[in-house]
Amino acid sequence: MASVTSLSDTVQQHLASALSAALPEAAGADPLLRRSDRADFQANGILALAKKAKANPRELATQVVSRVVTGDVIEDVEVSGPGFLNITIADRAITENLAARYADESGRLGVPFAEHPGTTVIDYAQPNVAKEMHVGHLRSAVIGDSVVQLLEFTGENVVRRHHIGDWGTQFGMLIQYLDEHPHELDHKAGAVSGEEAMSNLNRLYKAARKLFDSDEEFKTRARRRVVDLQAGEPKTLAMWQKFVDESKIYFYSVFEKLDMEIRDPDIVGESGYNDMLAETCRLLEESGVAVRSEGALCVFFDDIKGPDGNPVPLIVHKSDGGYGYAATDLSAIRDRVFNLKANTLLYVVDARQALHFRMVFETARRAGWLNDDVTAVQLAFGTVLGKDGKPFKTREGETVRLEDLLDEAVERATAVVREKAEKVGLSEQEITENGRYVGIGAVKYADLSTSAVRDYKFDLDQMVSLNGDTSVYLQYAYARIQSILRKAGEARPAAHPELGLAPAERALGLHLDQFAETVLDVAAGYEPHKLAAYLYQLATLLTAFYDQCPVLKADTPEQVENRLFLVDLTARTLHRGMALLGIRTPEKL
Repeated sequence: MASVTSLSDTVQQHLASALSAALPEAAGADPLLRRSDRADFQANGILALAKKAKANPRELATQVVSRVVTGDVIEDVEVSGPGFLNITIADRAITENLAARYADESGRLGVPFAEHPGTTVIDYAQPNVAKEMHVGHLRSAVIGDSVVQLLEFTGENVVRRHHIGDWGTQFGMLIQYLDEHPHELDHKAGAVSGEEAMSNLNRLYKAARKLFDSDEEFKTRARRRVVDLQAGEPKTLAMWQKFVDESKIYFYSVFEKLDMEIRDPDIVGESGYNDMLAETCRLLEESGVAVRSEGALCVFFDDIKGPDGNPVPLIVHKSDGGYGYAATDLSAIRDRVFNLKANTLLYVVDARQALHFRMVFETARRAGWLNDDVTAVQLAFGTVLGKDGKPFKTREGETVRLEDLLDEAVERATAVVREKAEKVGLSEQEITENGRYVGIGAVKYADLSTSAVRDYKFDLDQMVSLNGDTSVYLQYAYARIQSILRKAGEARPAAHPELGLAPAERALGLHLDQFAETVLDVAAGYEPHKLAAYLYQLATLLTAFYDQCPVLKADTPEQVENRLFLVDLTARTLHRGMALLGIRTPEKL
């Protein structure tokens, strides 16, 4: 089905025509239309246009009003204050537009595809091999997954990349220890769980570290192994692969708890660019972008200086012959631009790495790998804080394990679901399933409802609350609608444009009509928090609607059908919007 033109777009077109008729030199000008608490919409653009044309704004506004076509869509338009236009939409237009969205069998609710889709490579969810995932890994995964859903929904070709930490000096130590203790990663019969995989890796890491710190001969052998690994020696690579495979079992178990799809081909870690590092350095040096300084290959920037006032370089190749993160990141850019043909490179990475990425992107621009046709963006995110407003730690001051945090969220949510289970008739299986959806949804929503760059407090009590700006509130709104639809008996949702609308119906309808432009706006700006805000407002308007407008006990059968149609479209919008945030909506709650 074709996309549905929103009411605001239709009104915008009407106003633009009236503006250019009243003031020909204003052709193409933006009327600056927005929702208003004084009318359905308010247009503020006339003030600036009048100033430019040296005209009286109120007189110009009056001329524009006289040329606005009222009737099918615009019921009334009046001049307010110094030259604002207050616009009221016809009830019939609201219902007809919503009916068109409701009839969209594709499930898109009339949301159009973006006008100029391209290819975006998104780098997110970047755990480290042989290390536990902690609370710091949460935001990259959750934000990245939502942006992937949004971009794909709007028609973008999205290439996912999980740049896992699977290379470097610690692997020499681990491989050498495993070589000398070959049964450390052997498993008993049966499939290994993520928890077992992590337990094995932890045990092995601690034992290897202990030997590395106490035995100089082992330390020497381990360092030799790093050289073998970088040179691609087959036996060493095979043992390294064991660590990667063991870690993947663990990663997948954590991502499954997060209700996220992580696919094997999308995992391209630091090791994936190893063969490109020397060529990347050669290209940078030959082009003069990088220069030798004290034996290292560096890129310097006039505007980036350290505390001592001296320039801080980006070190691409160390003086000891090793390659740093910069060489890997620059090689990844080359691969993503020239092999994957990306138009946009999106990095969902901690805000504390902003300087590193600023230097890497600038280096790639100087080298000609990034240009007007290919842009790189760091979608920087803030820190997860405890209730005390400090970085989230355990009581012992340790970093919080991500699995522990997710398990506790599900446990708390299951208790909340169980309290209401008897009332809505949930089975034990449904209690368990819904507890998981509510708990994981609570964690994701708390993250996504905050602007990515801001820090946020991790407060499980608040997250699983039925009140306030929480995913549970939104999930409960959806489940409540499903309950009404189940109780409707013979009555079926059906739009009745001939009926007048109560104020709460109008407010809900006008907000539903904004879903399409909200989704496109959110996807274009990589701002899931704006979608979360839209959905929370939708649930709030639904609550006001319930208070003021009986659904099953409405005055006439037509009004029952029309209100069922309104709540069913609200449910579909909540379901689709929450899915774009990576959150499930249970049918009963």
